[in-house]
Amino acid sequence: MKDFNSFHSLLPGGLLCLLLAGACVPAPRDYASWVDPFIGTGGHGHTYPGAVVPNGMIQPSPDTRIDGWDACSGYYYADSTLNGFSHTHVSGTGCADYGDVLLMPTVGPQDVRPVSRESQQLSWASPFSHDREVAEPGYYAVFLDRYGVQAELTSTARAAIHRYTFPEAQDAGFILDLDYSIQHQTNEEMQLEVVSDTEIRGRKKTVYWAFDQYINFYAKFSKPFACTLLTDSVTPPGGDRPLPVAKALLQFPTAQGEQVLVKVGVSAVDMDGARRNVESEIPGWDFDGVRRSARNAWNDWLSRIDIETSVDSVRTIFYTALYHTGMQPNLFTDADGRYLGMDLQPHQGDVADPVYTVFSLWDTFRAFHPLMTLIQPELNQAFLRSLLLKHKEGGILPMWELAGNYTGTMIGYHAASLFADSYAKGQRGFDVQEAYRACLRTAEYDTTGIRCPALVLPCLMPPAKYWKGKIGYVPCDKDNESVAKALEYAYDDWCISQLADALGDDPNRAKYAASAQGYKVYFDPSTRFMRGLDSEGEWRTPFNPRSSNHRNDDYCEGTAWQWTWFVPHDVDGLVGLMGGREAFIGKLDSLFTASSALEGELVSADISGLIGQYAHGNEPSHHIIHLYNYVGQPWRTQELADQVLRTLYAARPDGLSGNEDCGQMSAWYILNSLGFYQVCPGRPVYSVGRPVVDRAVLRLGNDKDLTITVRHNSPENKYVQQVLLNGRELDGPFFSHQDIADGAELEFVMGDRPVK
Repeated sequence: MKDFNSFHSLLPGGLLCLLLAGACVPAPRDYASWVDPFIGTGGHGHTYPGAVVPNGMIQPSPDTRIDGWDACSGYYYADSTLNGFSHTHVSGTGCADYGDVLLMPTVGPQDVRPVSRESQQLSWASPFSHDREVAEPGYYAVFLDRYGVQAELTSTARAAIHRYTFPEAQDAGFILDLDYSIQHQTNEEMQLEVVSDTEIRGRKKTVYWAFDQYINFYAKFSKPFACTLLTDSVTPPGGDRPLPVAKALLQFPTAQGEQVLVKVGVSAVDMDGARRNVESEIPGWDFDGVRRSARNAWNDWLSRIDIETSVDSVRTIFYTALYHTGMQPNLFTDADGRYLGMDLQPHQGDVADPVYTVFSLWDTFRAFHPLMTLIQPELNQAFLRSLLLKHKEGGILPMWELAGNYTGTMIGYHAASLFADSYAKGQRGFDVQEAYRACLRTAEYDTTGIRCPALVLPCLMPPAKYWKGKIGYVPCDKDNESVAKALEYAYDDWCISQLADALGDDPNRAKYAASAQGYKVYFDPSTRFMRGLDSEGEWRTPFNPRSSNHRNDDYCEGTAWQWTWFVPHDVDGLVGLMGGREAFIGKLDSLFTASSALEGELVSADISGLIGQYAHGNEPSHHIIHLYNYVGQPWRTQELADQVLRTLYAARPDGLSGNEDCGQMSAWYILNSLGFYQVCPGRPVYSVGRPVVDRAVLRLGNDKDLTITVRHNSPENKYVQQVLLNGRELDGPFFSHQDIADGAELEFVMGDRPVK
């Protein structure tokens, strides 16, 4: 492919001239060649480089470490040993789960001695070198130095196929480890069965982030094996109790260069579902054919946005970001239409309208879902239908759903944002009335009828909701993270008020519009920060706006410096609280010029990517640089967008300034690199920033395109001189979704001096 791409890049306009009746036809773009799956695998990006397809159920990927924050995806670029290839992973999260069904090829005696919980390497781990490692969309390969085995992975939506090239050996084989998981999860149930001399299947239930995570697998090998099952309990070194074991040791002889293939399917429903997923999607042993299909699937996903840029790193960052937006939510419906419901029961669904899992709504409501409304509107509405189904089966809309489980992670009830935004943009491929009722349900304190573990219920339905309804605000002595929760409730209630207004429910429109103004209670005019207020109406003391005590103070993964600005639905009201336009600008300026020092008992590691006290590495800050547009200083938005785009994203493993968070960090880059951002999902208005691409075409999913042209673009020319929409100049730094929904031409004229 490299030779073709080199030739293709030399042709004008990307045309491949064919000597067929003088024809000259466009060559298909290989967008996947511009993706680097290693971006985000270093630093604290928490991504993985495995072989997946867009929104795939299965995520075969290498695991290099077991424990610690940077083991969240199982892979960390700084590591030099590899434990094997497991089949389920989460992308860019700050919490770990999954790492199911670990497979490792071996040559020689199979060392399965237990290791201490402090060890990052299993006893059979192999050294590897990045020099002999390849990651591309839909394909991963690495050479395992310990065994002299070349490993290759690719996948379909529900099944993976592995190809291993062995040396000559009488004692080659595999270790299949079912009891393994990332961060030592509790295995409550495990079952491992040898079906034949080429087939193994199994099932387990783990308790961790998802309290009831079920995984079933079926594996078929191209070569017969002899098998030993290890199912005893073993006490690891330094451990105080025996732990259950479920491993299969497979052995066979191999000739030099012999290839052994393995097909693996997974299902949350049962082992038969896992088998059918393999048989329906990989009926043969055509590894290269599956690899080509996976790459084609990614090229289709990536082709939703065509960009032109003279800067190679911008192209790589952009298409890798777009790649990361396709890694989740994940398909949760088997090939036969069955899925595991939020009631943890199998349900018969529709393969044509599948259920999805992995909804990191605290992160993704901000930019990921707004991006999807532009380039994948039908898929985004399928996500919303999945959320409604989870509400129906589980009793409430999820906050952070994983593997059919309420995790109760993070704050707010941002499904309301998704429904309000989609509705406002005219994308209504879901039951609107049911969605509205579900939003009303999640906004009020009511613990009845929710199917979840007892420990999760207070997170799904926290005391903060009770106090909001009882006394009109959230006292800091009655619930943790009170300020952050209250600010997010105010925004989500505004979203509900918008739905109520559209549906003609005047009483609830008035009720939730009033609640949306509740943010004002927390603004302390003496410090000019949002601040904790106790049940006696007194400010929490002492107060330090740069103080952080991770997940155990008045804020959530942030400080007063970052959270004071979270009023996306009423920027004018926040300006008024600050004392007017000039006072607001002065305060906003100070955010970016203040010392980046942080203080506190346990400073949140999520507060990263700092410019002053602006923290781009975590989501609460993501809208802030666009606030300058609301107070007549668009050049400041342009300067800061330029700074973030050019300094806090990079084409290297540590190229993300914080957790990728299921596509949010990347979606921010995509929208802002195109020159705009939606500050307030639910209000279909885009704020103009500073584009870094030279040209872009967004395929809007309705046979219409948004074409963006950037004239005089350069690193020096970071200021917007003029914006034309369909040839007419914008009179302010905003345009509406309706302006572009049916296709449009957006032209930016750039210069090296701000237009004031």
